[in-house]
Amino acid sequence: MTLKRVVVTGLGALTPIGNDVASYWNSLAAGVSGAGPITKFDASKFRTRFACELKGVDVTQFIPRQEARKMDAFTHYALIATEEAVRDSGLNLDTIDKNKVGVIWGSGIGGLKSFEDEMIGFAKGDGTPRINPFFIVRMIADSASGQISMRYGFRGTNYVTVSACASTNNAIIDAFNYIRLGRLNMCVVGGSEAAVTQAGIGGFNANRALSERNDSPETASRPYDKDRDGFVLGEGAGSLILEEYEHAQARGAKIYAELIGGGMSSDAYHITAPHPDGLGAFLAMQDALNDAGIAPEEIDYINTHGTSTPIGDPQELKAINQLFGEHSFKLNISSTKSMTGHLLGAAGAVEAIACIKAMEHQLVPPTINHFTDDDEIDSRFNLTFNTAQKRSITTVMSNAFGFGGHNAIVIFRKLS
Repeated sequence: MTLKRVVVTGLGALTPIGNDVASYWNSLAAGVSGAGPITKFDASKFRTRFACELKGVDVTQFIPRQEARKMDAFTHYALIATEEAVRDSGLNLDTIDKNKVGVIWGSGIGGLKSFEDEMIGFAKGDGTPRINPFFIVRMIADSASGQISMRYGFRGTNYVTVSACASTNNAIIDAFNYIRLGRLNMCVVGGSEAAVTQAGIGGFNANRALSERNDSPETASRPYDKDRDGFVLGEGAGSLILEEYEHAQARGAKIYAELIGGGMSSDAYHITAPHPDGLGAFLAMQDALNDAGIAPEEIDYINTHGTSTPIGDPQELKAINQLFGEHSFKLNISSTKSMTGHLLGAAGAVEAIACIKAMEHQLVPPTINHFTDDDEIDSRFNLTFNTAQKRSITTVMSNAFGFGGHNAIVIFRKLS
């Protein structure tokens, strides 16, 4: 059968460096760090006392207070980002076929704060289980997609993908397939995470994943730098409207980009560490290129997973070099996690938006906080250190890898 084309017609972002797409992109282009001391709880006894928190978000401007109390923050973030994406798409909700509009969301953890609060309350009590009646629906990850569908009446395919930090890219690929097979006309895709909590910081501290650069939070996320010491935890959401091309044309929609390929693989190696030869990353990128039907030389920019961990960063570059050969030194590479921190299951969404905006503005956002070259990283890579770079960008790749060895890659292209 002939597969349908899939395009992006709406964007929404809620990030530590901007509460909408425009401010998010402006901060990316300017190299702004979203990191600072944790304000959500007393972190003074934790090894890591900083994060990339959201700033100045009033949930009640978007969700009535009584309804908001029934949801975890990660669902709040999903609804806020999706409201911007739906508005941006120019959808007329009264004329589209809502039976053919789906919601496929990604979250690696879901309602962590809700779970944490209930268990702390229970532990402080007398042993009698006084549990909030909304505890389960606040906690479970599929609450986000369910709430989005109910808000807009979208009755198509609806679920949440959970593959740690690859969750959103998996969601994008699933939606891509439903649309190009003709099962949906449109799909809301994205991811949200709200893990800046005692359990989130404490848990990632326990497995030595987080930076402990408490004296300089704004420079702590430093992908590819010799002195990187772990990632910086972030929070927020990104939302995209994917749409069948002819459907978008028929309603006169603005089209940002075309989604042309997706690839997935498993490291089958270790629950937290990447394959030492970057094998899973290589296979997923190769699968995405094959799916898109393009050669490696057609990629202009890769937004890498690039978390700022000592072992993760070099392995990803090793995989890129193995697959792209000499072209790996001609394309631009950057990690926007140097600015946003790591949004876990939401990372793929905000990074896909960064890629799409990079094509729109013909500007590669930087990898900030580079101070010292790492002798283990080939100096021929253009890692877009510290300052955004202008270049011709037609096709972009966005990489996402997750604990458990999950790898998911998406490729976008300017519409032709």
